[in-house]
Amino acid sequence: MDYQPLKGGLLRPRRDEEFAEFVTARMTALRKVAYLLCQDWDRTDDLVQSAVTRLYAHWDRAAVMDHPEAYFRTILVREYLTERRSGWARRVNANGVLPEVVASNPDYDAVLDLRTALPRLPPRQRATLVLRFYCDLSVDETARLLGCTPGTVKSQTAKGMNSLRLLLDPAARGS
Repeated sequence: MDYQPLKGGLLRPRRDEEFAEFVTARMTALRKVAYLLCQDWDRTDDLVQSAVTRLYAHWDRAAVMDHPEAYFRTILVREYLTERRSGWARRVNANGVLPEVVASNPDYDAVLDLRTALPRLPPRQRATLVLRFYCDLSVDETARLLGCTPGTVKSQTAKGMNSLRLLLDPAARGS
């Protein structure tokens, strides 16, 4: 049996198996969130791998939380924002062709317009919009995840929505 040490010298069986089951069950959803943030499937995989590695290091704490998925999503978003602040993100621009996503009766024009506009938003606005509208988090949940105040989430949401509106409807710029 695989026993892993916990704080205080306690041992917990199946630590690695629990971790693997958790990550496997949530991988698709978390890759979608990562893709919405970075808009590149290769970068998505790197971002998720970094978040999984950090989660593994803190698995003993995360495993006993009420919402370990929220903790994982927090790690993912913070990794993304940290990467965007680094010098590498400003020097390297790896634009790729977006893959076609199969869905039932989607509005392809709207999806393509949004996929084109979303990467043009600043990272914090993009992260705020993804968390609020794709992940369906409340203002308070988003604030906790981003490590900011609810007022900042509201202003980033408003700025992000306004930026999207301007990007999606060029006629709105003149209004």
